[in-house]
Amino acid sequence: MKRVVWGGVGLVVIVIAGLALARTGATRAVDPASSAATVVRATRRDIASQVKATGVIKPRVGADVRVGSRISGVVKRLYVQIGDSVAQGQLLAELDDRDLVALRDQAAATLKQLEANLAYARTDLGRKRELLAAKSLAQSDVDVVVRDVAVGEQQVAAARASLDYAAAQVAYARITAPIAGVVASVATEEGETVAASFSAPTFLTLLDPSRLEVWAYVDETDIGRIRAGQTARFTVDTYGDEEFQGRVTAVHPTAEIRDNVVDYVTVVQFQRPKGRTLRPEMTTTVRIALATREHALTVPIRAVRWQGTRAFVLVPRREGAAAQTPERRWVTPGLKDEAYWEILNGLSEGDEVLVGDVNIQPQGSS
Repeated sequence: MKRVVWGGVGLVVIVIAGLALARTGATRAVDPASSAATVVRATRRDIASQVKATGVIKPRVGADVRVGSRISGVVKRLYVQIGDSVAQGQLLAELDDRDLVALRDQAAATLKQLEANLAYARTDLGRKRELLAAKSLAQSDVDVVVRDVAVGEQQVAAARASLDYAAAQVAYARITAPIAGVVASVATEEGETVAASFSAPTFLTLLDPSRLEVWAYVDETDIGRIRAGQTARFTVDTYGDEEFQGRVTAVHPTAEIRDNVVDYVTVVQFQRPKGRTLRPEMTTTVRIALATREHALTVPIRAVRWQGTRAFVLVPRREGAAAQTPERRWVTPGLKDEAYWEILNGLSEGDEVLVGDVNIQPQGSS
């Protein structure tokens, strides 16, 4: 009897264990936790569709000026160095102007001499006209003096022009800043001779750091959605994830082909940020906002799945439901950013969806 009893007890235990294992196995087959999926809820947030591109900081037109000399000569004094801030009109360098000053003084002396001759000729003309009125002098004698006065006037005008030219040459020996900015480079030294025979030699380069812009290289697949006036944000490596605000002002009409990739330069202008120094040729990561939706119903991008051209999400099965796989629910997606996708219909706020890999059985599209 004892053997029969214990045998019956053992059989019952085996049956119970088998049922338990069978139930456990069925739960794992449909439980999302048994896969790489996680459960998230549809929530509302602000979302912006955007185009991402790499770029580089460039000076605007007129913000990068090469300062040179219009005359030849020896550099007598250089007043600035790389990195110095200068104001518009500030003296940057001087050339040896002793020969130019001498030519200016010579022109001034010549002008004075010709002005004296002209004054004498005019006085003489007055006397000759008095004698002519008294019939004591022939008309031909007066005509000669009239001619001398006219010639003297032209000589004085030419001498004044020569003096102005000589004075301008002296002024060219003083190199001043055409814009306010920072000295970006210096290409000469004191005592060096510069020659300005065909083109003005570059003394130094000035950069206005308040007039920079970003050239974003936008892929040809996205350029059709870019237009002037769109807002943009960009980051530079030196300041980590700190974002700077800008606005699209232009799109270059010609493409730039690099490594067989067609990009179009999109110009993003921005105001100089306070407390931060941005420099030309810094690499940037640019995000151009295409559209913005406030308080939109969203799910993570990985929650949206596709069957052909139709989108769906997987909803965890309800407790006690007979289905052995999560429920497939068709949705209409809207805008998306780097992390979330807007859901226009098919879900309600708070609905649970699965994110990640889920083992599901194929089914029809309806």
